Parts: sequence; structure tokens; C-alpha cells
Amino acid sequence: MPGSLTYTTVGAPTLVQRIGNTPLLRLPRFPGVSPRVEIFAKAEWYNPGGSVKDRAALSMIREGERSGALTMGKTIIDATSGNTGIAYALIGAALGYRVKLAVPANAGPERKRILFAYGADVTYTDPLEGTDGAQLYVKKLVADHPDEYFYPDQYNNPANWQAHYRTTAFEIYNQSGKAVTHFVAGIGTSGTFVGTARRLKELNAAIRSISFQPDTPLHGLEGLKHLQTAMIPGIYDMKLADEHLEISTGAAHEMARRLAKKEGLLVGTSSAASMVAALQVAQRLEEGVVVTVFPDHGSRYLSERFWEE
Repeated sequence: MPGSLTYTTVGAPTLVQRIGNTPLLRLPRFPGVSPRVEIFAKAEWYNPGGSVKDRAALSMIREGERSGALTMGKTIIDATSGNTGIAYALIGAALGYRVKLAVPANAGPERKRILFAYGADVTYTDPLEGTDGAQLYVKKLVADHPDEYFYPDQYNNPANWQAHYRTTAFEIYNQSGKAVTHFVAGIGTSGTFVGTARRLKELNAAIRSISFQPDTPLHGLEGLKHLQTAMIPGIYDMKLADEHLEISTGAAHEMARRLAKKEGLLVGTSSAASMVAALQVAQRLEEGVVVTVFPDHGSRYLSERFWEE
């Protein structure tokens, strides 16, 4: 009838099928960058769960199902600083699994509320111990009740980095027109860096991979690890990095404010740190294409005071 709407649903993707294929954004030119150098970032907040962690969480859950380690009736459990937990909670709700998480108590209120909204069972652990303490809590609980839980263990599960080996790297390579010359990513679980760098080097051995971490143990870069003082993820392969940078919390906070106020890009602190690192790389090049990953959006960090500084 005239004026009516027709909805086509045949072949429409499910929620989890929308994970991945995020856009590659061309970033603004900054002072000191050659006109023959471009900087791009993967906008990972376009994933259904709002972060890059959707990729790894889905990969680990699907591998658990494939291997038989995850069956209906078991509870998915892991330690997280927030984003992977949100991904588990979203995917668990979509697929019908219960989710239990150990989260440092100093996680931001936005992430706590999102976890609550998705129905996750959350235990808050000692904030001074960070995600390392949350991991120890989960390991003990799983050891005491092994039949109740499926423990993906994002820090030591190859399915974490394999998600990026299968998807993120190809997306970057193709979306950049196969022109990427430098890949820059932070180290948290290390899955994004390890999987993407490993595949990009297979696609083109000339691509340089640069990792970065916070410059001090007590930092404000959520999701990133200061490797010298933290439990090293089992999936981390330091040989993949052609160079390793250290980024200060202050520089990341300043970049987050600048991107929001000058460019209209509201990004999280780890995304801002990624921009700082990518800019450091870009400023010393004569020509090239630098690609980094923006793990999440700034809306998860609006309660933090640095925005007003």
C-alpha cells in the first residue's frame, strides 16, 4: 500500500556476525608530519560491544565451543579491566551463556554499568593488584570448581591473537589499499598487536610493527600493561616488534582532549595513546602509511577528571 515500509530481513546478520569490518579512518595532519605521510586508525568502537575486544572474545568463545570446552550450562569466566568483559557479557547474552567476571574495583563507572546492564556476575578485586590480581582470583575459583566454568584466559589463549590474524590484519591491509608501511599498537593482552603484526609481516615482510606500553607501572592507560612490572601474557611474542615505545599517561590525556576538541574524535585513553605513538612514528618518516588501532570510544571514560584539566 502507498506509504508503507518494507523490511527485508532474509540474510540479515546476527549481532555477533556484525563483529569486525570496522572502518579505517584517515586521521588529521599534525605539525611535523611530512605531506607524504598518512596516518590511519581502525575505529573499533563500531563493533557491537563498542571495542576491539569483541573480536577476541568471539574467537575464544567459538574455539571453546568447537573444542567442547564450552557447553550450555557452563559459565564463561575471565579476568578483565572492562572491555573484554563487556564483549563476553554481550556475546554471552546473545548466545545464551552465563558470564562471570573478575574486574579491578577501580574500573570506571561506565564500564561497571554496562556489565550490569548485560547481566554479568561481577566480582571486584583489589585495585592495587590490577588485572594481575583479577587473574589470580579467577584461576583459584576455576581450580576449585573446574566443571562449572569455561575459562578462556584471554592472556594466554591463542584464539585471542588468532582473531586479529584472521580479520584485523586483512582489513588493515585491504582498507589501506595494501599501502600500509607501519603498524602501531599497544600491549595489553597483546592479542591485537601479536595477531595483526604476525599476519601483516606475512603479507608484506617490509611492514614495520611498532608496539607500545605505558612508561610507568602506575599509569592511567586502561587496558595496557607496563610489561616490566606486570604478568607477561603467555601469547605475547616480543620478537614481532621492530620497535617498542613508551607513552606517558599525560601525553595520552592531552591527545584525547585535542582529538575531541579539534577533530571531533572522542576516543578512549588507550586510543589516544595509540595516536601519540603513531604520531611519533609518523613524524620521523619522509613518506609512508602508518596504521594504528583505536580500541574504544571516549564515552566509557567521561567520568575521568582529565577531560577538565
